[in-house]
Amino acid sequence: MSIHYYSCINDSPHTLIMELNMQAYFDQLDRVRYEGPKTTNPLAFRHYNPDELVLGKRMEDHLRFAACYWHTFCWNGADMFGVGSFDRPWQQPGEAIELAKRKADVAFEFFHKLNVPYYCFHDVDVSPEGASLKEYLNNFAQMVDVLAAKQQQSGVKLLWGTANCFTNPRYGAGAATNPDPDVFSWAATQVVTAMNATHQLGGENYVLWGGREGYETLLNTDLRQEREQIGRFMQMVVDHKHKIGFRGTLLIEPKPQEPTKHQYDYDVATVYGFLKQFGLEKEIKVNIEANHATLAGHSFHHEIASAIALGIFGSVDANRGDPQLGWDTDQFPNSVEENALVMYEIVKAGGFTTGGLNFDAKVRRQSTDKYDLFYGHIGAMDTMALALKVAARMIEDGELDKRVAKRYSGWNSELGQQILKGQLSLAEIAKYAEHHQLAPQHQSGHQELLENLVNHYLFDK
Repeated sequence: MSIHYYSCINDSPHTLIMELNMQAYFDQLDRVRYEGPKTTNPLAFRHYNPDELVLGKRMEDHLRFAACYWHTFCWNGADMFGVGSFDRPWQQPGEAIELAKRKADVAFEFFHKLNVPYYCFHDVDVSPEGASLKEYLNNFAQMVDVLAAKQQQSGVKLLWGTANCFTNPRYGAGAATNPDPDVFSWAATQVVTAMNATHQLGGENYVLWGGREGYETLLNTDLRQEREQIGRFMQMVVDHKHKIGFRGTLLIEPKPQEPTKHQYDYDVATVYGFLKQFGLEKEIKVNIEANHATLAGHSFHHEIASAIALGIFGSVDANRGDPQLGWDTDQFPNSVEENALVMYEIVKAGGFTTGGLNFDAKVRRQSTDKYDLFYGHIGAMDTMALALKVAARMIEDGELDKRVAKRYSGWNSELGQQILKGQLSLAEIAKYAEHHQLAPQHQSGHQELLENLVNHYLFDK
């Protein structure tokens, strides 16, 4: 099979389909293109223009979009109260490895037609797990070769890979935190295999999400033991990264609960404390999901700003949750207001390095038209493009930064610098206050003024 490399937005999808030797699944669509804000075409971008320069950088390079394998191609529309509602040919009965190859055909057709530069996967998203460890390893090896060929043919790259160590019943009590070291060992095998595959495929990050690294009840849980287990596991993950020469970023994805009652990677601050305890704060960063922030009782903005302040910001799972519901709804992001502040923090801090915006989002169970997959992603990409433009206006104007700097300007004084540099003891500071008869007055935080300022950036063009 001849190999072509397609990266230009105007490449023919029909040529790509022939090169991939597959029949088009999304046969009513050539490719999603930028048509501007006045277009009425639901299969076109209104605001996401990959080549548009924002603050001197291409929009595509700022946003680094990725589509996920699991929600897009693995979920069948089932929920706790009903069976699958989607009609996906690769989810029908048949030879598992052949269905996985068919799924890969459709996935890369989708990535190409959507114009996303990246994708993400769990090991068992792309490959049948099989009935034994040997089958798992053989199946995954076959599918990694398939993915490598697809990447070379399409130009789509791997943002990150990961191992699913939470779905199989063996992980009912966790993977790294499991009371059985045999389960721990099986999880180690999956992580080694998935990280090796990520390295082979040129992935830019490797993600660790502890879906069941937590507890249902403290009555049968040894918290200290489980924390030591997962700490050791992460240390070995770091060791393996360096052993194989993987130059990507390791990422932990925080989540407070679901499926367990309480998860040990509760939020960004909790993860940072864990990393510090085990000496990993220079080795591992965080992949922040908007919906997980909601579940933790935080704003998405808070989690992003916290990670940046702590020096562990890595990547983003862009989605949204429903504040009125207590579970992970994984809806597509549609709030420019929310995401403008997120993009403001990210761009102000220098932007993504190895990370990006992965759409960890799924269409609703009633959205059974196959093109709903495109509508969801197109709307999300336009939302994030608009958010980026608002963030750029905020940065270019600089007024918000100036006001924050002015608020803390007292710390640039001689007293402020002596305190921060550890040149004064608590008693010496108290003596200073008494000697100078300090009588400081509260200065307004001007919250309402700043909220109006943000609305100006959002709505006054």
